[in-house]
Amino acid sequence: MNRLDRINSELKRQLSIILHDGVRDPRVRGMISVMDVSVDKDLTLAKVYVSIFGADGAEDEVLAGLNSAQGYIKSRLKNMMILRAIPALRFILDTSISYGMSMDKRLTELNKNDGKGTDN
Repeated sequence: MNRLDRINSELKRQLSIILHDGVRDPRVRGMISVMDVSVDKDLTLAKVYVSIFGADGAEDEVLAGLNSAQGYIKSRLKNMMILRAIPALRFILDTSISYGMSMDKRLTELNKNDGKGTDN
């Protein structure tokens, strides 16, 4: 495991703890899971892929709240990690779980419809 992989892994772990403890911005609501973190090679930017459940269609608002709380989150990270400089954070919505759930639902419906057509 190279250095960037270790930093990505540790950032993911620490960000999960911070987001679990809560961010005081009222726009940040629902259950937020950190799915992945990708730091660029010069350690100036970290793309944080999050999955949001229970936001009732306000995912963009939650992302805006997370991005505006970046200063608070970075200050918490400074106390939790040993890095010379904490990278800027860009929160990005990860839709892979909801996409997988919708595909599963479609496949289930197709299987139900396929079973009805074979009753001859």
